[in-house]
Amino acid sequence: MNAPETIVFIQQHLIDPEVCIRCNTCEETCPVDAITHDSRNYVVDPAICNGCNACVSPCPTGSIDHWHPVPKAAAYSVEEQLSWDELPPRQEMPVLGEMAEAAPPAADEAPQANAALSPTSPKPPWSAAHPYLNLHTLKKPALATVAGNFRLTAPDAECDIHHLVLDFGTQFFPLLEGQAIGIAPPGVDANGRPHYLRMYSVASPRTGEREGYNNVSLTVKRVTADHEGRPVAGVASSYLCDLRKGDAVQVSGPFGDRFLMPNHPGSNLLMICTGTGSAPMRAMTEHRRRLKEAGRPVDGRLMLFFGARRPQELPYFGPLTKLPPEFIDTSLAFSRVPEQPRRYVQDRLRERGDDVAELLRGDTCIYLCGLKGMETGVLDALAEICAKAGLDWPLLHQRLVDEGRFHVETY
Repeated sequence: MNAPETIVFIQQHLIDPEVCIRCNTCEETCPVDAITHDSRNYVVDPAICNGCNACVSPCPTGSIDHWHPVPKAAAYSVEEQLSWDELPPRQEMPVLGEMAEAAPPAADEAPQANAALSPTSPKPPWSAAHPYLNLHTLKKPALATVAGNFRLTAPDAECDIHHLVLDFGTQFFPLLEGQAIGIAPPGVDANGRPHYLRMYSVASPRTGEREGYNNVSLTVKRVTADHEGRPVAGVASSYLCDLRKGDAVQVSGPFGDRFLMPNHPGSNLLMICTGTGSAPMRAMTEHRRRLKEAGRPVDGRLMLFFGARRPQELPYFGPLTKLPPEFIDTSLAFSRVPEQPRRYVQDRLRERGDDVAELLRGDTCIYLCGLKGMETGVLDALAEICAKAGLDWPLLHQRLVDEGRFHVETY
């Protein structure tokens, strides 16, 4: 009599298309190129994935943290996953004894978004407040009301950047500086599918845009061109920039448990940003300002490097210039001012190299946020500054990462 055929089960690694914001972090992180995408979904190839979990902790939303038991011979193909609008129902693995394969971790053992991180993974500062995560989903969002929508850039500026205030009323939606919320524009895309979630960093401190109110602010730039410079109307950004006071908005989140500010009063903040990357920096700065205004002891220094093409296109330019220099040390960089040399944030960093090096010698957290193209230039500038000051940048950089004091969010 022939023995029954052995059925081998695996824990297949899947990405939730309802929560994924298509930021490409997972694909960039995967060391074996198991993650791919099309114009809509990011998916994991079961024939390549080795369950190393390198992609799990960097994911800002937790969409990548899903493991479904499936027969190995009937694993969901890449083509199937690309067609999904939501994850299929999870099936429980039958008790098969030695027939079950243990290659990837069991579902209840798969790393969670808040699990211990490897020494090279980003983590929050030790004194950061504990964040709330994923309280509201795409299927069960919070309903916020637009309390205000203001254009930040000059009327004749090429960039149309808005400051949007959303009020949650009596709904529980706690947020920390450095966290983000998700918004899916109403309607469907060209393929008749609902628009996927976009994530926006909050620009207000934990006490709200207006202190004592259950609200949050966002910094949103209207997208008018794609990465190749071709004209295009950004679906989510246009939706948000065109909202009026009193409009209702469906919000998911909160997201983000690493790009958080320290709470210990002696910590320094070195903030480097461009454009709408200023949102989390504004939130952190405003939180510190309110603490000082309330008479709380805050000895840590704030140093900000902020870049834009022109002063008219710099979000929050007016309020920023009114902050006293003893509170925040600000260096602005403009790259498109007529008859002036182009200056980028990395250029201003080098010009202030001695002051930056002094800050790096102390208890300092570094935050970098903005266009991805700035990342290499800033890291090179920091390496040069350290070399000139007699500091070992590779060693310092790793220590900052290990201690949760080096954070990058570029797009």
